Amino acid sequence: MKTIRVVAAVIRDGNQIFATARGYGEYQGLWEFPGGKMEPGETPQEALVREIKEELATEISVGELIDTIEYDYPSFHLSMDCFWCKLIRGNLELLEAADAKWLTGETLHSVPWLPADLDLIDKIGEQLSSFNQG
Repeated sequence: MKTIRVVAAVIRDGNQIFATARGYGEYQGLWEFPGGKMEPGETPQEALVREIKEELATEISVGELIDTIEYDYPSFHLSMDCFWCKLIRGNLELLEAADAKWLTGETLHSVPWLPADLDLIDKIGEQLSSFNQG
């Protein structure tokens, strides 16, 4: 099975994180964290900065790795590096996504996530609540 390496930005502002809904393809309407495929020679961090510029016309700083999700879709294996990110400049314009929301720990489960993102959601929820207490 083919492996696709992607990166995802969990953009955090206080106790909220930014999520987008897919605007196209087989998984249209399901929610995910913005990001995309790595190009040859790129580090995950470089790929993420580039992807967020392309998808959201926004500049981010990439923080620590939250997790690497390994997930088998029917036609490929997904390996996804997920990082905490912060906005530097830009307005999060939706150039590719159909919709977007800021979610909190309490509202994380209010949208239908892509299957690969589900594993990540619980981990993010736990970390968000620890940020809030910190």
